[in-house]
Amino acid sequence: MKLRTTYFCQFLALAAVLFIHGCAAPVADQKPILPDPDGDHGGIQLPDDFGALVVADTLGRARHLAVNGNGDVYVRLGRAKKDLGGLVALRDTSGDGRANITSYFAENSSGTEVKIHNNYLYFSSTTNVMRSAMRAGEMIPDGKVDTLITFPDSTATGHSSKSFTFDGQGNIYVNIGSKSNACQEEARSPGSKGKDPCPELPVRAAIWKFDANQLGQTVEDGSPYGIGIRNTVGLAWNFVDDKLYAVQHGRDDLHRFWPDLYTDEQSRDMPAEEFLRVEEGDDFGWPYCFYDQFQGKKILCPEYGGDGKTQGRCEGVKAPVAAFPGHWGPNDLMFYQGDMFPERYKNGAFIAFHGSWNRLNFEQAGFKIAFLPMKDGQPTGEYEIFADGFTGPQQIISTRDATFRPCGLAEGPDGSLYVADSQKGRIWRIYYYGEGSGVKSEAVEKVVASADDGENLTGAMAAGKTVYDTYCKVCHMANGGGVPNLNPPLKGTDWVTGDKKRLINVILKGLSDPIEINGESFQNAMAAHDFLSDEQISNVLTFIRGSFGNEASEITVAEVAAERALLDSAN
Repeated sequence: MKLRTTYFCQFLALAAVLFIHGCAAPVADQKPILPDPDGDHGGIQLPDDFGALVVADTLGRARHLAVNGNGDVYVRLGRAKKDLGGLVALRDTSGDGRANITSYFAENSSGTEVKIHNNYLYFSSTTNVMRSAMRAGEMIPDGKVDTLITFPDSTATGHSSKSFTFDGQGNIYVNIGSKSNACQEEARSPGSKGKDPCPELPVRAAIWKFDANQLGQTVEDGSPYGIGIRNTVGLAWNFVDDKLYAVQHGRDDLHRFWPDLYTDEQSRDMPAEEFLRVEEGDDFGWPYCFYDQFQGKKILCPEYGGDGKTQGRCEGVKAPVAAFPGHWGPNDLMFYQGDMFPERYKNGAFIAFHGSWNRLNFEQAGFKIAFLPMKDGQPTGEYEIFADGFTGPQQIISTRDATFRPCGLAEGPDGSLYVADSQKGRIWRIYYYGEGSGVKSEAVEKVVASADDGENLTGAMAAGKTVYDTYCKVCHMANGGGVPNLNPPLKGTDWVTGDKKRLINVILKGLSDPIEINGESFQNAMAAHDFLSDEQISNVLTFIRGSFGNEASEITVAEVAAERALLDSAN
């Protein structure tokens, strides 16, 4: 009886407070108190009244991420962190917005996509889509991993990420990117015609539809939903108009392969990165067509007889709903559903641009998050840059130079926006603090890097730099840094400073098989450059072996001639 009296007294006290202050709004209706943003917003710039804090850092090469209803964050790593795992779970138990518990799981697993759907954690590798059951109150899902879909091993080469999304009606949509850039007869070779028809279609360069709940599926159990889509790392279902949307990576090398048709400036800016509304049966034209945002139409690719103006078979091919500058590298897409941000953001599209490597002799671009306002599934205005400054103050010659590279997007249960970085593994959480909050971020002043223009080089080194700038720099970058997962670096590797004969034969024969350097795999095919003279090969390899911090000996014309003679005799 004494306990009941205590509760009754507490009830009377609460009733008195409510009487004095009137019918106070329920706690649920009051705006939550947000944690203060980091002083530098984690190194990025945002619109006024938005702020960011770092949730976690140095996780590994973070790709996409998902946020559970209780606020737990799940991050997919592009490469499993040594002795830890390829998925990371983060939990904030202090309420300051930052993770204070970090757990790795899924040993030796790596990929791009991760999503939470119907109480399962779905994630993909280059050949599988898998899932594990979520456990109430537990950070780590059930240890049992079921395989939903298995793709052919051949789809693990080229554009290999298996991004996916759900439509809410029991279907899952999975990207199978193209193997090649433009389906050329000779991969990445200047002037090479395209295969017609392209044998990659309809299996590759397509988004496939499968059952979201059936285990043990293969491509025989699914169907291509939309084809002619070169590669889609970011795709999402828009529940406003009940349609699938994707952001496509456009093709490369218009000028390098077709210098008589395209200037290097045109190749820098084209083709557009396309924002697509994908409906069943759509064909967006790859490899025969690309979207020229300056002419506002699909153009016939030069590999198939195009001259930069002719549409030909591309006339009538479905156009994108919006276009972005070429070679920005869109890697994730998210439709904002929350209530934290101002009303204008509701149902609009956020796109994470991972940054490009294929802009010839120009500074690389992208590395930002754009926002596209939308209503009823249609853009209502031009895109705007929402978050920037990820690269830091330096000029970006190689993607490796960027401080951060935004890759993944996810919405928290409170409407905050999470961003994942693939360079170091930083996770940001972006809040809106209200109009007039005074929260601002400062723009970073760019520092232009001073590159060696060759004036201090003489002899073979100077001649080799000329060859390098003409044929090699577009893939291996001005600083020899290469492109992660695509084109290998030319510094700090035995492939360059080691066996001379092996290096000469890479130039003479090309290299099509993936190679591993310092624990990282590179899979972009290199065409044979046997059209170069022995002297040109000698000069460029001498330049490479003596640049970028390398201190290896020269390669002579006689050494190149000897290897060429051996190849000729073998043929």
